[in-house]
Amino acid sequence: MLTRKQHELLSFIQTRLDDSGISPSFEEMKEALDLKSKSGVHRLISALEERGFIRRLPNRARALEVIREPESLATKAAARNPAPRPAVPAGTTPRPAPVAANDVIEIPLHGRIAAGAPIEAMEGSAMLPVPAALLGSGEHYALEVSGDSMVDAGILDGDYALVRRTNTARDGEIVVALVRGEEATLKYLHHEKGRIRLDPANAAYDPQFYAPDEVEVQGKLAGLLRRYH
Repeated sequence: MLTRKQHELLSFIQTRLDDSGISPSFEEMKEALDLKSKSGVHRLISALEERGFIRRLPNRARALEVIREPESLATKAAARNPAPRPAVPAGTTPRPAPVAANDVIEIPLHGRIAAGAPIEAMEGSAMLPVPAALLGSGEHYALEVSGDSMVDAGILDGDYALVRRTNTARDGEIVVALVRGEEATLKYLHHEKGRIRLDPANAAYDPQFYAPDEVEVQGKLAGLLRRYH
């Protein structure tokens, strides 16, 4: 069962597609649902995707497709369009369903994170505009990278790490690890002989070893943004 806001968003997207064949932008969805920021729209879209009502089209940047409607929306659609659609003539290609051309969204920017010795990642109120195509399902936040210990993984000082919020990860994944409840670092995660090993991607740095209760996974790396000066 969808929440009220999820239902409102799905209804709004489907109505716009039915009426014009053009889906609303994130800004239009934000205004229609009276939300404070586009990040709220992103969370709703991620929830609808996880529940199988919409999907992101992997080969089309910033595109969404409505693939399932709640029964209430389907009933309304049938009432608006009682006549069956004409069959597609033989030898012709069916017209693809219209998809959403979504734009940039904003995710929280929570300070800086070390790609070297751990430093504190501060909670903050700033927001970072991010192309929706860079983010998958789930809740995301951003951290500014400080240091060079992950350069061999293509993560440079000053990059913005786009992080999917989660408290679990598999060995070999790049994670945001909170160390001893105070300091956060971006490293490869490994479990080794009852300890947690955080590996850099730079031969100039040594792995860091901690007891399991000293490390808390706070997210997995989902993407990077880089500004060229």
